Amino acid sequence: MWPVLGLFFLAPFVGEFLLGNIPITGLGLGLLLAPLYGSGALLVRELGRRAGGWPSMFLLAAAYALIEEGPVDQLIWNHSYAGHDYLTGPSYVPFLGTSVEVVQSILALHTIWSICVPIAIVETLSRRGPWLRARGLVVVGLLFLAGSVFVFYGNYSEEHFMAQWWQFAYAGVVIVLLVVLAFRIRPSGELPGSPPPALLVCFLSLAGTSAYWGSVTLIGADWFEWVGVAIWCVVVALGVVLVTRWSRREGWDQRHRFALAAGAVLTYVWCSFPVKPELGGTEAGDYVFSGIALVLLLWCVLKLRQERRSSSVA
Repeated sequence: MWPVLGLFFLAPFVGEFLLGNIPITGLGLGLLLAPLYGSGALLVRELGRRAGGWPSMFLLAAAYALIEEGPVDQLIWNHSYAGHDYLTGPSYVPFLGTSVEVVQSILALHTIWSICVPIAIVETLSRRGPWLRARGLVVVGLLFLAGSVFVFYGNYSEEHFMAQWWQFAYAGVVIVLLVVLAFRIRPSGELPGSPPPALLVCFLSLAGTSAYWGSVTLIGADWFEWVGVAIWCVVVALGVVLVTRWSRREGWDQRHRFALAAGAVLTYVWCSFPVKPELGGTEAGDYVFSGIALVLLLWCVLKLRQERRSSSVA
């Protein structure tokens, strides 16, 4: 059960603490967020493994991102979320009641970092097959539902905000489409050639995620908003095309999947320092959480090396 528990707690750690949103004094909040983040990551992982593998997990992670920031905490529609107006800006779309830049941000944050990165790390340290049986999936599903209800009512009690019915409706349609597509997609055939070295994959992942998240973190001016939107589109398009092609070549394995995750983690490590905690408090946690993340990456590297030596001897 340790991979289940590891993913359950790693998802909120990467999603909130490593990013720098929650200070070290808010560790208790991380435990309260674990049923939402952790159960969501487990559902994505287990259902994705039973469907089309990583392509399915990626689509389910995108659906999770829209669930959390849409119907659950309603950030994508709230003009005064946590005392901040994240929506008003050049990319605001009135007939949707949301911002293109904000939707892109929550898709990047949760699809990549909150869900896919923790899954890739825990899978590096454990077996790749299903971890839960039907009863376990039901329990995790109920935990996810409880976590969603808790966050929904917690936000509503503080914000007193409720989106319009049509906003819930169009978000629900997109979420359902992503889930349906996740269960219909299947891996394509193998391509000739070899994938790039894992170290190069890690560097490109770090460069791509830093180009987007680093720029929007450091440059908050209105004039940059559409530039950030364009960078997001370019990084996502290149990432999807390259990873889809590389992963279909013989030799693509867990080392490469971990390299993608490691590059994204390193982006969060350096970006966490200029990010001010949303809840206030000390920023000492940036050093503590970054240190934990680097130790975790080193553990994964040593585990992969051990597996490679064992396979060579065999």
